[in-house]
Amino acid sequence: MEETKKTNDKKEAVVPVNVALPNHWATSAETLWATPLGEDLYQIENVPFYAYGLNYKDIVKANIIGKAEIPLAHELVKKGGHQTFRLSFATGIQKEFQEKILNGFKSLHVTYERANETYVALDMKPQGVFKEVFAVLNKLVENGILSFETCEARVFGTFDDKPKL
Repeated sequence: MEETKKTNDKKEAVVPVNVALPNHWATSAETLWATPLGEDLYQIENVPFYAYGLNYKDIVKANIIGKAEIPLAHELVKKGGHQTFRLSFATGIQKEFQEKILNGFKSLHVTYERANETYVALDMKPQGVFKEVFAVLNKLVENGILSFETCEARVFGTFDDKPKL
């Protein structure tokens, strides 16, 4: 379950960390890659596709609960300065056109990871400007190309979505 990642010519171990999402619209949990920092602290090493209030390079506290083999994140300890947007391309938007749009975000300090053919998580680096990225995404929504969400915390003290009423 351990993967190595090369960083600055040295290898670091990255391990899975679980995030419980019992109220989420799409899944009940998400597993993220993280670098163990000691003392139950982990730095997130990928862009979350489902968790709210959690971003690439954030540091979380996570513990093994019961007989679980993978630590469960339960507290945001330090923000890493990145911000996450998630988007879904409309049906019929060709992958080549999607890639053109996604690559256009590079100048705004945004990279992306794909979950599948239409669902994408965007990572805005600390030097990016939220309002600029938001404005571009809103224009794409107005043109019927995609829908998106920002990923601020929805429920205080969790990484989950709001419960359905």
